[in-house]
Amino acid sequence: MTTAAPSPADTHAHDTHWTPRLWGTLVVLCAAMFLDALDVSMVGVALPSIGTDLHLSTSALQWVVSGYVLGYGGLLLLGGRAADLLGRRRVFLVALAVFAAASLLGGLVDNGALLIGARFLKGVAAAFTAPAGLSIITTTFAEGPARNRALAIYTTCGASGFSLGLVLSGLLTSVGWRWTFLMPVPVALLALAFAFKLLPRQADDDRPHGGYDVAGAITGTGALLLLVFTVTEAQGAGWTSVRTLGSLAVVAVLAAAFLVIESRTAHPLVRLGIFRNGRVARANLTAVTIFGSYAGFQFIVTLYLQRLLGWSALEMAFALLPAGALVALSATRMGAVVDRFGTTRLLPVGVLALAAGYALFLRLGEHSGYPTLVLPSMVLLGVGFALAFPSVNIAATSGVADEEQGLASGLVNTAFQVGSAIVLAVTTAVITAGSGGGESPQAQLDGYRPALLLVTGVAAVGLAVTLVGAALERRRAAAPAAPVPDYRYPTGQNVADAQVLSER
Repeated sequence: MTTAAPSPADTHAHDTHWTPRLWGTLVVLCAAMFLDALDVSMVGVALPSIGTDLHLSTSALQWVVSGYVLGYGGLLLLGGRAADLLGRRRVFLVALAVFAAASLLGGLVDNGALLIGARFLKGVAAAFTAPAGLSIITTTFAEGPARNRALAIYTTCGASGFSLGLVLSGLLTSVGWRWTFLMPVPVALLALAFAFKLLPRQADDDRPHGGYDVAGAITGTGALLLLVFTVTEAQGAGWTSVRTLGSLAVVAVLAAAFLVIESRTAHPLVRLGIFRNGRVARANLTAVTIFGSYAGFQFIVTLYLQRLLGWSALEMAFALLPAGALVALSATRMGAVVDRFGTTRLLPVGVLALAAGYALFLRLGEHSGYPTLVLPSMVLLGVGFALAFPSVNIAATSGVADEEQGLASGLVNTAFQVGSAIVLAVTTAVITAGSGGGESPQAQLDGYRPALLLVTGVAAVGLAVTLVGAALERRRAAAPAAPVPDYRYPTGQNVADAQVLSER
């Protein structure tokens, strides 16, 4: 048996007065989360330059983006459970080192296939750092104000990375596209060095013991990988093609097999009973709609501003800056806001702001101006993400035992990535169908408007889920307490209950 070094959670993480070591731990984890989110969005602006330099076709360029999403979204569940079984610190350190190496490889290669491979490897690494980092926070900071504050800072760093990635990419691409891959390397190495020193060790006794669910890992990971691959490729192959329908059928078979295995194995990869926690289940469903709707919206805005209005990549990046800036500025304050109002109240308000921002963009036209069209939506999206993103992460990990925090973290991150992949693929199909393949301004608008309606509808579904959750929480709070036995006339069971109480 190994002995663990004292964890910050033991003495300092139960209140919001944190030691420098505890702050350092949080900064390290935030840096990794920032890099993970940054990499999702930063490569998009650089794609034209990459295609020209490496002579890649449009379909090959798509896989520069999709390769990362495939590795990230497909392996998150496995990454989360690996953190629980193998040790959160160990998994985080190894995965962050792989992320740095893959970033360096991506910036140096001169071959499209190697670049796509490096992107996939980075996605795999992120699939292990994200749930490991989130579960380190949820087991280091006690549930309540301390954890809420830490998660608010952590998740807003992720949202800021996703939003600011476009701005950084615009700046770096103007120097050279390779810098979009090389820039994360020194940051990752610096975070790795501090992580060795600061991250708390986990005693062997704190990790769940037993067998490894190999069959569940194969079927569950296979289902997720194939699902992300199928929806990514469906636009090119056709949604009703034999290839797409056949792949979806295999996904269904793998998913069914996974559920059967998890319900029968003694040590499942995903304990299905975790979804009996209604707050966790609703949080994961909301996460699908939040990230899915935003991924679709960002794709529409990118095409609209660059193709139809003729904006440069850098101009477009700065146009989206207000949303990211609002999220970043709110980072240190959101913990107190969550403590005061609770996730049950904040989630509906945040998702409503997102839906309103998407709906306002339906006014887009051939000559729309930034102050009247783009800016109001960016402000609403910034407010929405600032409220909803920390709240959904807190809700998805609350009431979960420490030994399953990696699983809970992997689930919510999987929800984000799978939602993003599916909604983005459907959004792309709607744009293509609406425009009829035409390039005229009117044809483009005919594609963007129904796609915006789709995105707004997805956000509305998320809003409905949060409102149902709020109603259930209010009903639970208003329910009368269980009746207290009347011991004035003791009979049978009351006498036994009274004896138990007296012993306590």
